[in-house]
Amino acid sequence: MSTHHHPFDQALALEATAPGHYRGHTHAAYWNMVGPFGGITAATLLQAILLHPERLGDPLSLTVNYAAALSTGPFTVQAVPVRTNRSTQHWTVSLLQTDAQGASVVTTTATAVTAARRETWSLSDQPMPAVPQPEALERIGPVGGVEWFNRYELRPVAGALPQRWNGQGDSSLTQLWIRDTPERPLDFCALAALADVFFPRVWLRRAVQVPAGTVSITVYFHASAAQLQATGTGFVLGQARAQEFRNGFFDQTAQLWNEAGTMLATSHQIVYYKE
Repeated sequence: MSTHHHPFDQALALEATAPGHYRGHTHAAYWNMVGPFGGITAATLLQAILLHPERLGDPLSLTVNYAAALSTGPFTVQAVPVRTNRSTQHWTVSLLQTDAQGASVVTTTATAVTAARRETWSLSDQPMPAVPQPEALERIGPVGGVEWFNRYELRPVAGALPQRWNGQGDSSLTQLWIRDTPERPLDFCALAALADVFFPRVWLRRAVQVPAGTVSITVYFHASAAQLQATGTGFVLGQARAQEFRNGFFDQTAQLWNEAGTMLATSHQIVYYKE
C-alpha cells in the first residue's frame, strides 16, 4: 500500500489555506471512544509544522495539550514559527473547530521545537531491554468500539491489559512491539502517534477500567530522518510505566526503540482519571 492511500496519511491530509494555516478533517479510522485518538491529533499538529515553508530542521520536541474534545468534521490548524535561531526553531500550534453557535473554538494547543542537528559525541544511557522478538509473540486481536486500536499491530511482551478486572494489579509497566497496520514506513508523524498508543496505566496498576484521558503529552525525538528510514516498516518496541497516581491524575513515561536497538523517541504525559 502506498503511503498516499494509507489511512494514516489520509487522516493527516491538510490543505493550505494561507501561510501556516491548514484545513483538515477528522478520520473514522482513528476514532477513539469519544473523539479522535490522541496520537493522530498530535501527528496532525506536527504535520502542519512539517508542511510549513519556513521550517528549519527536523522535530526535536512536541508538547500537545488536549483542551477539549474534537468533534467529527472539519478543523483548522494554525502553525506559527515564533522564534528562529541558528540551529533551533520554536513553534506554537493551535487546532480549532467551529462550534454549534458558529464560533471558532480552540480544542488543542501545542508547542514544538525543530532543530538542525549535527554530528557530536552521542551515547544511549538506557539500552533497549532484552525481550523476545515480535514474531515469537501473539498479536492482540481487533478491539470493538475503539477503531484506532485496529490501526496498529500490537504484540505484548509484558503488561498487557488485565485478564481480570479485580482491583488487584501490581505493576504499571508495559512492554510491547508495535507497528502500523497496514504496514507503513516510519516517519516523524507516525513516531509521534506511536508515543500515545499505550492504554491508561491506571487500568494496569489497579486492574480497574476507570474513565481516563491524556491531558498533555510531550514527545522527544532522538532519531534522525535517516534512522527512521532505516527502521522502515519494522516493529518498534514500546515501554511505558507510571510514576505517581494522585488526586485524579497520573504521569506516564515511555521509550521507543527500533528492532536494531536504536532509541527513536521518549515521551512523558499527564493523564486524568476518574475514581
